[in-house]
Amino acid sequence: MSLPARLRDRARALKRQALLVWFAARDPGMPWGVRLLALAVAAYAFSPVDLIPDFIPVLGLLDDLVLVPLGVMLVVRLTPASVVARAQAQADTAADKPASRTAAAVVVVVWLGAIAWFAWAARGWWQAT
Repeated sequence: MSLPARLRDRARALKRQALLVWFAARDPGMPWGVRLLALAVAAYAFSPVDLIPDFIPVLGLLDDLVLVPLGVMLVVRLTPASVVARAQAQADTAADKPASRTAAAVVVVVWLGAIAWFAWAARGWWQAT
């Protein structure tokens, strides 16, 4: 198998794992601390906004190749087996569906809102000091 094909397979597997984390976070059997971690990992995995932008050579892609798999691995280890099994079944079904542009737009709007709120809060804090 060629390198691009292997990378494509790895990317699909990582997408399924990130979906597993998302569905596990929404499961009522998930402990709250792990749920918050799972939501953070899923938000980072599916967000178009990166900690380190992808156009920065090496580091831009390295954060996606390291942070997301490590976060997924940690969440799966901390999640009860019954929750992982239910989330895996949901992730397998959802991975074969086409992507939603509406969901992508919602993620972008949420990130922009969070950035605006942090900027507003920082401005208030900065002026108070």
